[in-house]
Amino acid sequence: MHVRIWALVSGVLTLISVAPAKDKKKVLLPSYVLQAHTAYVVIDPDAGVSVANPNGNRTAQEDVEKALSNWGRLSPVMSPQTADLVISVRKGSGRNVNPAIGGVPNNRPVIMQPTDGGIRVGAQQGTPPPVTDTTAEPPQPGPYPRTEIGAADDLFAVYRGGVEHPLDSPPIWRYTAKDALNSPNVPAVAQFRKAIEEAEKQQSVKKP
Repeated sequence: MHVRIWALVSGVLTLISVAPAKDKKKVLLPSYVLQAHTAYVVIDPDAGVSVANPNGNRTAQEDVEKALSNWGRLSPVMSPQTADLVISVRKGSGRNVNPAIGGVPNNRPVIMQPTDGGIRVGAQQGTPPPVTDTTAEPPQPGPYPRTEIGAADDLFAVYRGGVEHPLDSPPIWRYTAKDALNSPNVPAVAQFRKAIEEAEKQQSVKKP
């Protein structure tokens, strides 16, 4: 059985750029995040399909997209090439050891999602560009059983879009907590919204 070791993230909220306690006016997010208008939401490519909750990652992906649409600041798009930001999500199992199935594609040909403003409809044209470089990894025949270790909590990670293999760079911002991707409020999106609002406030204070 294939065993994959997950990197555990300490703490509930991890900001990639953390302001020192004595420098509370430092902008926590780069300017391109504050100027972003579109986002591509993808299931973490390293995540398998949980045996206990097979639809967990797909549901989390759709709930995040719906929360972004309801927020109104970031519009979900169907390709990382046309997105200002790429958001990777993974539903935690609630356990440190979780049986899963690997090698299952995450493509979605059609999207129909109810939102506060109506219904979001989208169609994926072909296979979207890969969000991570897999050329150096030997192909795995799928689907296949494996064990995931350390993926107990939900994960929401933000990367810069419009670049090749965006998930191969360090995340700009990420949040991990129990039920962070649960609807209807989706706490991870709420926390990201707060981070952007705080960065905008700090940025306005710095302007003459």
